[in-house]
Amino acid sequence: MPVLRRLSVGGMGSNGEGSQGSSVGWVDQQPGPGPSRLLTTCANPGCSSGWLHLLRSRSAPVVEGGWSCSPSCTEARVAVALRRELGGRRVEASLHRHRIPLGLMMLEQGWITSEQLRKGLDAQRAAGQGRLGTWLVEELGVREQLVTRALSMQWGCPVLALEYHDADGMAAMLPRFFVEAYAALPLRAAAGKILYLGFEDRLDPVLSLAVERMTGLSVEAGLVSGSRFRVAHERLLRTDFPKVEHVEGASKLTLVHVLSERIERAKPVEARFVRVHGSLWLRMWRKLQQGPVARLSEVEDVVVSLEAN
Repeated sequence: MPVLRRLSVGGMGSNGEGSQGSSVGWVDQQPGPGPSRLLTTCANPGCSSGWLHLLRSRSAPVVEGGWSCSPSCTEARVAVALRRELGGRRVEASLHRHRIPLGLMMLEQGWITSEQLRKGLDAQRAAGQGRLGTWLVEELGVREQLVTRALSMQWGCPVLALEYHDADGMAAMLPRFFVEAYAALPLRAAAGKILYLGFEDRLDPVLSLAVERMTGLSVEAGLVSGSRFRVAHERLLRTDFPKVEHVEGASKLTLVHVLSERIERAKPVEARFVRVHGSLWLRMWRKLQQGPVARLSEVEDVVVSLEAN
């Protein structure tokens, strides 16, 4: 039975049914093989096979820690997971309301002068685009590290270092689509328990929570200095990511059938679902994961666009 623990990034999940609420998630630290079919019953509470499931010659698939004895039971398990992820109120990352604007914070710290602030704001207004920090750095010669420090003070998060970043090793943490769409940079896993997740100028609590629920690692989100972030992010996007299939949004009934078929075809030792903004992420493990970071050959992803729903 999966072990429950309190998630460290709260308040951004769905309020659906099942054991995964907005603040608690099922988290085997690494996905394991399916339970022995001779020692357990089918995980579908509505399974009608009774003791006959013991005669079925299959030990997979396993969906969220529970073995399915038949395709129909897999569909039932997937339906429960989708009701949990899709049935609740859609939660988006709320606009972060800063108590002190970036320019005023940097002025108060003595990192810029009032003249630099005025020129930066004027340039931003004249261009009609761009962030103030970018104008301060590129047009007025303000140190980029100071802008990043000010942003970290606004978000109440650390500035993360890029030392020991292994792009190839981190690529299996999440699908390429999320890395690119939400400008996320998985940096490293520490002590087998913590994943450091970097962003350039603002955090994404929704993505952070989704990665935490999917991986079972405690996510520590923080900022990385702009130019260094962009170099590392581009390097990561050039690496190989896990195999992924993109599926367009459809009715819940159709999604249950499509995703169940994918699970039955892959016969994973574990499959998990999480919602990420307007997408549903299904990850399937082909074999027992060794260590906190999966290998590319061990996992397969399905990303469903929910925008049409």
